[in-house]
Amino acid sequence: MEHNKVIIEQLADETACYLEKMGYSESRIKQYHAAWNHLKAFMVECGENHYSASMGEKFIYGMIGNGTYEDLSLWQKQIIACVNVLTEYLETKTVKFRRCKVFRELSGPVGVTMLEYIKYRKGYGISAATEDDYKYNLGQFIVYLGEKGVDSVNEINKLIIIDYANSTGFASNNTRYRNLSVLKGYLRFLYDNSYTEYDLSRTVPKCRRIRQPKLPSTYTKNEVEKLLGAIDRSSPKGKRDYAMTLITARLGLRASDVCNLKFGNLLWEQNQIVLRQNKTDEMIELPLLTKIGEAVIDYLKYGRPKSELPYVFLHVIPPYDRLNRSTLHSIICLYLRLAGIKLENGCKHGPHALRHSLAGILLDKKTPVPVISEVLGHRSTESTRYYLRIDTGALRQCALDVPHVSTSFYGRRVDL
Repeated sequence: MEHNKVIIEQLADETACYLEKMGYSESRIKQYHAAWNHLKAFMVECGENHYSASMGEKFIYGMIGNGTYEDLSLWQKQIIACVNVLTEYLETKTVKFRRCKVFRELSGPVGVTMLEYIKYRKGYGISAATEDDYKYNLGQFIVYLGEKGVDSVNEINKLIIIDYANSTGFASNNTRYRNLSVLKGYLRFLYDNSYTEYDLSRTVPKCRRIRQPKLPSTYTKNEVEKLLGAIDRSSPKGKRDYAMTLITARLGLRASDVCNLKFGNLLWEQNQIVLRQNKTDEMIELPLLTKIGEAVIDYLKYGRPKSELPYVFLHVIPPYDRLNRSTLHSIICLYLRLAGIKLENGCKHGPHALRHSLAGILLDKKTPVPVISEVLGHRSTESTRYYLRIDTGALRQCALDVPHVSTSFYGRRVDL
């Protein structure tokens, strides 16, 4: 019998508090929580609420399956690492040091201008994670300036910028690109606000980052129907999972918006779902389709636990809290496997793939791009054009006919 056995939510909160005291950033701790939510979803499937070392091993072996650890993707390895941290804290009440971002204090005259720049960027709606990246990258630069004895922005010159850029050469291309991009924006901010006499942003060396966009992962209409058919709606969990999956597949809502859905967002008399999107902070109005309404009512009547929380979808075991988007990802992955839908390597298989699939189905129906953009809640149609590459029917119409070549051409002898 295992003596170390704690309610998973309690253990996750205690471990997160410990990591916070150790200096881990808010965004990094959120990544840990996201990984632990995969574990929570697995434990729900097992009917277990108390975490133990053996439960952690069972989860990890389940992820590895018949393959090996090396066969796993990067994000799967990260999830396992986060689960091991949970086990380590359970057993020892400590977590050994792991490499994480060290945030430097943005102090002094230079630091004040950096904080002003971050505030300026926040005005454009950057996320908390992006704000952390700005603080981290500018913190590296301020440490470098301190080593050079630079205490004022007026002392920053071209040579310092070039030397600093050269010092980042050991980093990966993506890391160097982000670092120099933040620096370039900061230097431009200094010039635009008359902190410096010259525009030193022009001195920052260019760092090319070639990103080949991947095709959106999609499922056919038959596969989506097969996925929905694999959900057993006789249990409270099945009723909840079906309603959430149906909303994702039919309306294309992002996972975070489905999990954050509140009773106030459901306008039954108007047959509408109205909400403010978590990602874009923009309002969106979608039709409350008959099947979706029936699925939600079925869950509310016979599946949802009694709770005063305003969220529609809750955990099936106490504490009855709202779901996390990573939990919805695990739910959909589970039913994809039960439906026997094979996933190709590199193919995304979560809620966002269903969102992509809805775009593909609308394109097949010759739905105009502005209409699809409105359905998906995009800020502009430029974001929606990303999906045009999966409209194979329209792309075939753009193909040029290969001119006919006489068979005698291939029989010619060419003298060199």
